This record gives sequence, structure tokens and C-alpha cells, in this order.
Amino acid sequence: MSSAYRYAVNVTPKEGILDPQGRAVEGSLGHLGIEGVSAVRVGRRVELTVDAPDAGSARSVVERLARELLSNPLIEAFAVEQLEAPNGSVAEAQPGEAAADRP
Repeated sequence: MSSAYRYAVNVTPKEGILDPQGRAVEGSLGHLGIEGVSAVRVGRRVELTVDAPDAGSARSVVERLARELLSNPLIEAFAVEQLEAPNGSVAEAQPGEAAADRP
């Protein structure tokens, strides 16, 4: 029997990679009268539901999708966040490991 598991994958540029969108947002803050905000990084978020026999299997599917499809391992990092556990609790985000970072 399988259960439905909800996840979000947050993809952001790796440290040291230029982020023109983040730079544009940061440059616009002064026009809005907002001060004290820096180091803006812009990424994307993908939310999905996985039907799997257990949480470990579901997470494996999500991590594979994040690594092989949703992110570019050369320039992006990802974090997997479980949105709804079967008991209704919310889990913490876990940073993903890009394929290029594996031994």
C-alpha cells in the first residue's frame, strides 16, 4: 500500500555563481525605500506529490528528480523539504547533493 508524500524542491544558484536576478532585485530595493537587505539570491521552487510505499522511497524519488531534472548540478544547489508527513507534521528542509559533488 502506498501513501502520498508532499515535497518542495528549492533550487538556488550555488555560492560564487553570478545571480543577475538577485542583483536586480537587490538594486531595486532602494527605489522602494527598503534598506538593510543584502545578498539577495533568486531561485525557484517546485512542489510535488509522490505516491510511494514509504517516506524513504518517496524522498529518493524526489532527490533523483531534483538532481537529474530540476537543477543544473554545475551551477545550482537544491534543498528538499517535506511539506506534509503522513501524520500531518511538517519536516525541516534538507540540502540536496548535486551529482558533481558526490565522491
